[in-house]
Amino acid sequence: MATYTAQQLNGAGTPTEELTGLKRFSLTNPLSGSAYFTVETVQRSPGTYDGSPTNALGVYNLVTNLDMDTLITSSYISSVVVPPGLSAYTFTPSATVAVGSSMLRATGGVTLEIS
Repeated sequence: MATYTAQQLNGAGTPTEELTGLKRFSLTNPLSGSAYFTVETVQRSPGTYDGSPTNALGVYNLVTNLDMDTLITSSYISSVVVPPGLSAYTFTPSATVAVGSSMLRATGGVTLEIS
């Protein structure tokens, strides 16, 4: 289990841990309005994902307090609107996501626990 602070997730974000098998992403938004959470594959070549792993491919299930309509995914990025309070979703990657091969980012003071 890893936890990430709002400071770690802000701006450029922080590198992800290894993700393999079913993972639960628990997000806490302290604001009274919505915020955003994004997982983005690190680009091997600036401005392009050519040669980068397809880290965002897999199975997503919204668990608590998230609207499926706000989940956006591609082969390289997943992003979701995080409403106020505690929210969670699960992600089972199609292939193991290597340590540091994706960045975790959030706005609005969102914190994250991956278990």
